[in-house]
Amino acid sequence: MKPLSKEEIEKSLKNLSEWNFEGDKIHRDFEFADFKTALSFIVRIGFEAEDQGHHPEISNVYKSVSISLSTHDAGDKVTEKDISLAKAIDTVYKTY
Repeated sequence: MKPLSKEEIEKSLKNLSEWNFEGDKIHRDFEFADFKTALSFIVRIGFEAEDQGHHPEISNVYKSVSISLSTHDAGDKVTEKDISLAKAIDTVYKTY
């Protein structure tokens, strides 16, 4: 998979909520009412990630979840796979 240019990434991020690009990754933080809800979100995006065959970096502290995306097979750069998974994560988040 071919890495996206900085311009392509920035254009794609205009269609995503609160994602930003830094350090060759796209990143977003999420806040929930409590730990149980945050954990439920992580499980749901885990299923989506598995379906897409693309797995995010996830960090969870209490009711906060941080997600970073890059494609290992593309030299840890951002590709269309990351944009696609970010869109799916946003869709899951809208249900919370």
